[in-house]
Amino acid sequence: MQDFYEYINLSLPVSPLFFFIIAVSFRLLDNSGFLLLKQEIHIQSSYVSGGLLREHLNTSVDESLRQKLKQVLLYRRLHRLFLILMVLSLPLSLWAVLQLF
Repeated sequence: MQDFYEYINLSLPVSPLFFFIIAVSFRLLDNSGFLLLKQEIHIQSSYVSGGLLREHLNTSVDESLRQKLKQVLLYRRLHRLFLILMVLSLPLSLWAVLQLF
């Protein structure tokens, strides 16, 4: 059991970095700007708001676009979730680092 606690203490300091890398991966998968420009929907910036995505999701008749927009919204939720996990794991990682010294 002591080995398990040592393993946890060694892995906690890198957990925020791990969560951040996963969050960035989901942000890179979010290609909402490209999807809307491909459908000739003009946007102001490359980061499209969730409200605009939901609006086009509800009004679109193209089923493939609807599926892709649902996927983009899922990626955004996962991106946000892993950023929250990163922030929540920061105090634990600081505690683990202090325990090592």
